[in-house]
Amino acid sequence: MRLARVAHAGGVAFASVDGDELLEIADHPFGQPNYTGKRFSLADVRLLAPILPSKVIAIGRNYAEHAAEFGNEVPQSPMMFLKPSTSVIGPNAAIKLPAASQRVDFEGELAVVIGQPIRNVKAAQAPAAILGYTIANDVSARDLQKADGQWGRAKGFDTFCPLGPWIETAVDASDLAIRTEVDGELKQDSRTSLLIHKIPELVEFVSGVMTLLPGDVILTGTPAGVGQITDGQTVSITIEGIGTLTNPVQNA
Repeated sequence: MRLARVAHAGGVAFASVDGDELLEIADHPFGQPNYTGKRFSLADVRLLAPILPSKVIAIGRNYAEHAAEFGNEVPQSPMMFLKPSTSVIGPNAAIKLPAASQRVDFEGELAVVIGQPIRNVKAAQAPAAILGYTIANDVSARDLQKADGQWGRAKGFDTFCPLGPWIETAVDASDLAIRTEVDGELKQDSRTSLLIHKIPELVEFVSGVMTLLPGDVILTGTPAGVGQITDGQTVSITIEGIGTLTNPVQNA
């Protein structure tokens, strides 16, 4: 099932996506969906970020080639950091380049969406706690990341966490193609099977640190090929079995 969050003439709602048709879901998308009976055409709505998480937990250096392209070693344990919920935007919303940075990069990633409250979940039980998967762009002010020596400011600007276009609940995310294009030019081309720390391991690790709530998002890391984006460009990230997340880039 594909779960979307959309703006339509009557407001904002969750919906399941069936081809070009949307079936409105009452309340929330967790558990068995409760449908209202309303239907919309995909062409008549605006896709929003598919979920508004209480927190976004991101994992750094989780592809060996990406770690190597910056001269970093592969971490023995997942390298975890947080992005604020206010950094989340949806498909086709603009990534805003802050005046404080002269070098902002794209980072295409597979995102895990948590489906129930969990704490200290073991890897074997992790799949049952996952609602589904979406696409993320871990936008990063690379110069500020280097200058600060930590990643809070560089990763935390408003609009620095595009998510979408929807949550796919039925995909096996262990080996999916992930590709990023900027203005149609291929920049990243990898597979999720190359993740160093696999998804169940990440859920176990993160839930051992903090309680995860329904809708919380774990970004699993970016492959090699990250690079700068500038005003007027467009970034598109495609993950096999999920779809494509596209965002324009603008100066703030």
